[in-house]
Amino acid sequence: MVGKKYTGKKRFWGPALLIAFSAAVLGGWIWFTWEKIPTSIRIKAGVSQQLSFNVPVSGEVYPDFGEQGQEAVPAAGMQMETVKETASLQVDLSRPVTMVANRTQNYKMNVKLFGVIPFKTVQVQVIPDEMLIPAGVPIGIYVKTDGVMVIAEGDFEGLDHTMKEPARHLLMAGDYILKADGKELTSKQELMEKIASGCGEEMVLTIRREGEVFDIKVKPQQDAGGEYKLGIWIRDNAQGVGTMTYLDENASFGALGHGINDTDTALLMDVKQGSLYRTKIVDIKKGQDGVPGELTGVIDYNAENRIGTIDQNSVEGIFGTLEGGIPENLQDRAMPIGLKQDVRIGEATILCCVDGQENPREYAVEITAVHLDHDNVNRGLELEVTDPGLLEQTGGIVQGMSGSPILQDGKIIGAVTHVLVQDPTRGYGIFIENMLEE
Repeated sequence: MVGKKYTGKKRFWGPALLIAFSAAVLGGWIWFTWEKIPTSIRIKAGVSQQLSFNVPVSGEVYPDFGEQGQEAVPAAGMQMETVKETASLQVDLSRPVTMVANRTQNYKMNVKLFGVIPFKTVQVQVIPDEMLIPAGVPIGIYVKTDGVMVIAEGDFEGLDHTMKEPARHLLMAGDYILKADGKELTSKQELMEKIASGCGEEMVLTIRREGEVFDIKVKPQQDAGGEYKLGIWIRDNAQGVGTMTYLDENASFGALGHGINDTDTALLMDVKQGSLYRTKIVDIKKGQDGVPGELTGVIDYNAENRIGTIDQNSVEGIFGTLEGGIPENLQDRAMPIGLKQDVRIGEATILCCVDGQENPREYAVEITAVHLDHDNVNRGLELEVTDPGLLEQTGGIVQGMSGSPILQDGKIIGAVTHVLVQDPTRGYGIFIENMLEE
């Protein structure tokens, strides 16, 4: 009887595949656990706050050194302990944890998997328990950039019919030109006049790029028509329509839920000053699959129509103060803020004006997802418009509704920020606590 000759090595694919599968499952579980624990947690001073993350981790809470210590008292079910600069508080995040802090204070929590493996550091901030007025009213926006913004650089045809590019490798999109030959610029018109009157002489421009300020030398050249140019496209202002999110007791406001970005570069604009104006929605372009809708407002940019100042443009929105105090139609509407751990998947409303009415109205939405630790601060919430009236009027979320406050369980929890272009009934929102950081 003739047998087969053994010519190869036995391969153990089964165990290798099992190890790879187990590693993938473990990696996915670790990522899921990481996402469920936010990098920062806020609780309200003097208010019993429950944290329910339901993950197999424990944490050690201690004061953020550099701040003065204060008392923090855990509720029933936890060891009663005073947190000072020399002490800490042990918490088990596999079950609901209730904490009460008496005063505003910053803490840190070192989180460990299974109480052993170092996993994550969480910032814990105790903030004042304040009330906000959800606004939901349309606003006209005008801002001046802090310097003249470069939105692009390129070439042009010169007198000799060759292509010229005097600013190539010297200026770039996102730069801000602050001065020309030592003179501060207040508008792009001033820069254009300076270039035209220089007759091609070398100029010294003071530039701000990513926070760094420095000087460059550049020599304008003539185009085919004899005009002196640098070969750059510039901008010094932006305007549009948005929605005011909230007012506090001092008539300070937050709006949009995202920053004002340049339309060409998509970069956040450095704003020197800005103003709010009254506006009224006069037309609605309904959103459709693949085509974003839009609210059209009439804005009269005159002094009589100006209602406030814009002091800051940030990733979280625009912020400033109303000049005439809190409008009468918004008074007596203050409500508590809802922190991110208070937000639940389910029914909610958004507050906005879409049909020209003076007073905002609530429209039904559904919170479909809550991301406690999203890497994009403007997309912490996912929502879907369910209100038949709003769907009939706008098709869902449209441009101009950014900043519309999101309300749930009698609290203001966030603001609308973006719409899904392929499905205008769905969009994103920012947590109100992130707007209040500014």
